[in-house]
Amino acid sequence: TFSPFARSVAQIASIHVDRCQTHKSKDQKGSPLNSKDKGIWKHTLEGKNDLSESSEEEGSGGVVQADFVFFDPKSDDFHGVKILLQTYLDDTQWDLSGFVDLILAQTTVGTVVKIEGDDDNTPFSIVTALNLRRYKDHKCIKELKEFLLKVCLEKDVIKDLRLFMGEQANDVGLLVSQRVVNLPPQLLPPLYDALFDEVSWATEDEPTEELRNFFRFKCYLLVSKIYKLKHKNANQKNNRNLKRRSASDSGDEIVYIKPEDEIFHKLSLWSFSFPMQTQQVETQELKNYRLMGLVMAVEAAKIPTFCQELQSLIVET
Repeated sequence: TFSPFARSVAQIASIHVDRCQTHKSKDQKGSPLNSKDKGIWKHTLEGKNDLSESSEEEGSGGVVQADFVFFDPKSDDFHGVKILLQTYLDDTQWDLSGFVDLILAQTTVGTVVKIEGDDDNTPFSIVTALNLRRYKDHKCIKELKEFLLKVCLEKDVIKDLRLFMGEQANDVGLLVSQRVVNLPPQLLPPLYDALFDEVSWATEDEPTEELRNFFRFKCYLLVSKIYKLKHKNANQKNNRNLKRRSASDSGDEIVYIKPEDEIFHKLSLWSFSFPMQTQQVETQELKNYRLMGLVMAVEAAKIPTFCQELQSLIVET
């Protein structure tokens, strides 16, 4: 399970954003979406506001009402989604604008989360799945493939990665899930349920057989981030027989920034990690950790298990 240590570090590493994005959820009220239409997920958020406007407010708690709304992607979301995805491929210069355009143009599968009544209309989360064969000729997808092949240094994995992005691309969905770190975790189960429901509906509702086939995913490819425990010295790093330190000695070896990634990682067909150049959050808790990219392949047949375990994880949290 997502350990208390990992949860605490992920909370410390969260990015401070606008006031409405910084509440810590302790309770939520609502019901899951149960139709093909997007809807509202109502939350009662109770706790201290991280960015209070006065010293008196800083020490006081309170109850904040926030209605998170699930929308289909649209072109007006371009700038907000681009900000969410700005470090998706580390600090690499690539066609991010084209990537965002692809995501927003696919309205039948994909969800943007916002707060109802927010004047800024700011996206808090984007989740979607893009067929790698469908978009193979787009510059952004070509550059994404080049990036992943470049950072994959594990010989036993790179062959599988090439297959995923080549011969098997028609069966692979690039699962993109980016959000502000401190989005209430209670949103995750309905958000992922909505995504996989839409994928299923698309295999029946898209107007042509070709489009329907683009959503018959057999596997998903995910690109995410983790914090990984550094090794003390080269001797430790090179000693294959060295046992892992226990969590009680030095904390978890891996800290998952997004709790669902721990489940995806456990269920993955294969995975690899790579060092990131993006500057990481500097805290005492993270001093022995390095920010790493994590690439995972997850079979579509494992998705029901993922959804079940995600629901249990959030309830425990």
